[in-house]
Parts: sequence; C-alpha cells; structure tokens
Amino acid sequence: MKEVRVAVVQMNPRLAEVGENLVQMSDFIEKICTEQRVDLVVFPELVTTGYECGVRFTDLAERVPGPTVNLLAQRAAELGTHIAFGMVAKEKVESILYNAAILVGPDGELIGEYRKVHLRGEERLAFRPGYRYPVFETGFGRVGFLISWDLAFPEVARNLALDGADLLIVCANWAQPDAEEWRTYVLARAYENSLFVVAANRVGEEYTYSFCGDSMVVGPRGELYASVDEGSEGYAVARIDLDQVRKYREELQFLQCRQPQTYRAIVRRY
Repeated sequence: MKEVRVAVVQMNPRLAEVGENLVQMSDFIEKICTEQRVDLVVFPELVTTGYECGVRFTDLAERVPGPTVNLLAQRAAELGTHIAFGMVAKEKVESILYNAAILVGPDGELIGEYRKVHLRGEERLAFRPGYRYPVFETGFGRVGFLISWDLAFPEVARNLALDGADLLIVCANWAQPDAEEWRTYVLARAYENSLFVVAANRVGEEYTYSFCGDSMVVGPRGELYASVDEGSEGYAVARIDLDQVRKYREELQFLQCRQPQTYRAIVRRY
C-alpha cells in the first residue's frame, strides 16, 4: 500500500494583494500540517494575485525561483510537505508572462514549474502559452499539472498519464455558471486515465466572475475522497493509495488497449 495524504485548499485570493494572500496561504499550510501529517497541499490557480489583474500582472509577476517561491519552499521545509500553487511567472524579458503552477518539496527545493498551455479569453492578452507537459518525481509518486481550462482537453491528462503520472494536480479559477462542467471534467479525467486527481478551485467574486469552488480529491474510479463546500473557503484532507493506479490500469487496460494508429485526426488542426 502506497499511502499518501493530500490536502486541497479552497481560497478567495485578494485581488493584487500578494502579501496578504501569502499570509493566508501560510496560515492554511500551518493549520493543515500541524493537525496531521500531509504529503501534499494544493492551492488554486493564480492564488497569489487573483484572476482579473489585467495590466497589473506585469508588476505582480515574479521569476521562478523568486521571493514567493522561496517563501513557500521555506514553509514546505518547516512543515515537511509538498506545496503546489498557482502564480504569474515571468522570463528575463519583463513583458513575457506565464500563468504558472509551482511545486516545492519538503527539502525546501523547487521541484518544478508548469506553464498553462490552454489560455482562455482575456488570458491570451496577458500571458504567453506554455508548450510542455512535464511529469515531476516526488517522494510519494509522479505528478503532473493542469491549470483550469487545460482540464477541458482530454489530450493533456492522457499525455501526462502516458508519461507515468499517478496523480494530477489541478489548480483552477473555474467560474459559475459552469460548476457542473467543472465536476464532470474532474471525474472524467480520473476515470479515463485510472489515476487520482487533486483539484483546487477558488471561490469569491471579482469584476466579472464568480468562482464556483467545489474543490475535491477524486480516485481512479471516480470515487470522491474529499471535497470542500462550493461557496466557502476551507480545505479537505484525504488519504489515498497510489497502488490503486497500477491496479486499475492493469484491470481495465485503458492505456494498453489504445489504438494510436487510428487517432491521426487528434493532432490535426481544426
């Protein structure tokens, strides 16, 4: 049995208030990790800044590693856990920004960064899309990231599963009135790839969006291990067994029975 404890945090970030958001994140991490041993704590997309920052993203963006990553890596080391969270990252050229997800580990190290590939709506005005789907080795298993709208594209999760991911981390800012779509996608990605999904979605309102929450931990057969109420801030902790990933993949043969030679249209432009 490969037991892992995961926590999903549902938060309402204060728009453009990085310092305040980091204090709230730190409080969540300390509360979760002092109550029980936890291997992974997952926060939503752009949790350090909020979503509708527009041109202010340029001033709020940070290098990776940088002050925010270093601070949360220190908290991860102090409390012996992994932390996954969303932020706006920048390259050496100040105007090149990415909607990024970061993973830091219990040794205080930066394990990896993922840059959102599927940008939606006004995100295309602020960010440059990523183009890779890395899988990161951790002390408890192999993990991959999806950021919000990436979840709607089954190719992303399947790519990560084929590259060996046991667990998908989803950092999201998913809005109303699409709460049912959110839940359906989370369950589908778990079912079709026989893996665990830890999905953190934010709550609260900004200028034009109201976010639906419903953060959850889902198993390889769509089992709901833990969830947070749709409208409120909070967290949920689940104990999962990553050995179930191999068990169900062998039993159901979703990956083994694929017929890639028949799927050529998948990589064709619309």
